[in-house]
Amino acid sequence: MHKVFIDGAAGTTGLEIAERLAGRSEFELLALDDAKRKDSAARREALNEADIAILCLPDDAAREAVELIDSTSATRVIDASSAHRTAEGWCYGLPELVGRERVSEARRVSNPGCYPTGFLALVAPLVREGLLPADWPYTVNAVSGYSGGGKALIERFEAAGAPAYMAYGYGMAHKHLPEMKAHAGLAHPVLFAPSVASTYRGMIVEVPLHLGAMADNPHADSLRDSLGRFYESSAVVTVRDKAPVAELLLDNDAPASDALELFVFGNDDGSHARLVARLDNLGKGASGAAVQNLNLMCGLPETAGLRLTLA
Repeated sequence: MHKVFIDGAAGTTGLEIAERLAGRSEFELLALDDAKRKDSAARREALNEADIAILCLPDDAAREAVELIDSTSATRVIDASSAHRTAEGWCYGLPELVGRERVSEARRVSNPGCYPTGFLALVAPLVREGLLPADWPYTVNAVSGYSGGGKALIERFEAAGAPAYMAYGYGMAHKHLPEMKAHAGLAHPVLFAPSVASTYRGMIVEVPLHLGAMADNPHADSLRDSLGRFYESSAVVTVRDKAPVAELLLDNDAPASDALELFVFGNDDGSHARLVARLDNLGKGASGAAVQNLNLMCGLPETAGLRLTLA
């Protein structure tokens, strides 16, 4: 049995991880009572007792938690914050891209961001294959459920007079930009246009492409076919076929899902394309990804405990 300590278990991501682990005999969850959740000594003890610690904390607190783990400790770490996503010595926890074996053997795993999960799943394989250029100025348009913003944003969207939609990131310095560039192998930072809609969970990440302006003039069908081959063995990622889709929806009552859907839409001559990822920002975008990585690190079936029903 693997001892797991969720540091930050009272937050949205921590609660959803605990839900996915509930009833699983492979794990023993170490827990602190409310009075000790922020006590450094109690946290240090739990962090060092655990086989795997899952950090569901703000960035600075996640760095502090790592420092609390003794150098002689056997504790392995999954960090759900953005503190270590491009840090040396950390494995980026997107097994579909970095390889399941690498995640399974890692001592330090950094969970990907929700928006970067969609972007990288779409773009990184195509850049690797040479179908998309690494030096293209990529744009990402995305909308997420408000749960991704933590307690303050949840309260704002659930209060009387709440907004229906919020666009943000106009300072052009979003914390997800470094991991998008680094893990897709790009020459330039992406131009990222994030937003939030009045729905609790769900996310659509879109990368529009003017294929006809690219030197190699790739066709939308080639991009779709390449993604299909890349993910053909994945039980988590589904690449949708060419069947026309009039619209993509985020439903207010959508159940939790740890799956990831990818779409490639192209015009008649294939010169324009819209690459689209649809996922649950709390599932494959956060808690589901952490459990997927936990399974791999513990030598368990990758999808154990995951919710993979697609709309």
